[in-house]
Amino acid sequence: MPIFDVPRRILRSVGTMLFPPHCVTCGENTEPGEYVCAGCADDLQPLRAPMCARCSWPFFGAITEAFICGDCDGREVHYECAVAAYRARGVVRDLIHQFKYERKRHLRVPLARWLAETLEDPRIAGKDVDAFVPVPLHPTRKREREFNQAEELCALLSKHTGIPAIDALRRVRYTTTQTRLTREERMENLRGAFHARHTAQVNGRHIVLVDDVFTTGSTVEECSRVLRRAGAASVRVVTVARG
Repeated sequence: MPIFDVPRRILRSVGTMLFPPHCVTCGENTEPGEYVCAGCADDLQPLRAPMCARCSWPFFGAITEAFICGDCDGREVHYECAVAAYRARGVVRDLIHQFKYERKRHLRVPLARWLAETLEDPRIAGKDVDAFVPVPLHPTRKREREFNQAEELCALLSKHTGIPAIDALRRVRYTTTQTRLTREERMENLRGAFHARHTAQVNGRHIVLVDDVFTTGSTVEECSRVLRRAGAASVRVVTVARG
C-alpha cells in the first residue's frame, strides 16, 4: 500500500467516528460508505421484467415474453434500447433532485452505483461497448448549474469499467425547459440542438449514451440520431431512473 494512502485512511476513519455517516434522505445513521439507510433503501423501485424491451417501461401483468410497449410500437428511434436501474420515485427522485438542483455533487457516488447496475442488464451485458458518451448541457445551462450531471455520472461509470468516456456531443442551441411539453413538442424543440464532435472516435463504434433520467426519451433520441449520423455502429442508453 502506498504510504500516502495511510493518512487518508486514518482521516477517513477519524472522520467517521467524529461525524457518523447519515442517510441523505432521512438522517438516520448508516454504515460507512453508504448514503442511504436500510429503511430508505426499501423504498427503491428497481426495474425488473416484464418491461418494454426498448424503453424499459414496466408492465404490471402476467407476461413472460419480451414485448414492445404501445408507446414504442411503430415508432422509429435511433437507439437500440434504453435501460434504467430504478423508477424515478421516492428516494431515487429525491437524490437526483438534490444532485442536480441543490448542487450536492457528492451524491454522484450513490447515483453512479445505481447507474452501474444497468450494465448487468442482458440488453447491455455481453454486448460490445467501445465508449460512454454523456448527454451534454448547453454552456449557458452548465454555467447556471455549475456542472453537467451526465458528465459526472459518465466519468464514474468509465472509472468503474475502464471503458473510455468521450465528449462526442455538444449542445449548440439553448432550449427552454421541456417539463410541460408533449413528446412531439419536445422532439421539435430539440431538433438541431446537438452536434457531433470527435467523430473519428464515434465512427464504427458501439456507444452507450449516459444520462440521469429517461422520461419521454426525446433527448436521448435526438442525441442517438446525431451519433448514428456521425457513424456510430450502435447506440444504447443507460440512465439511473425511468420517469
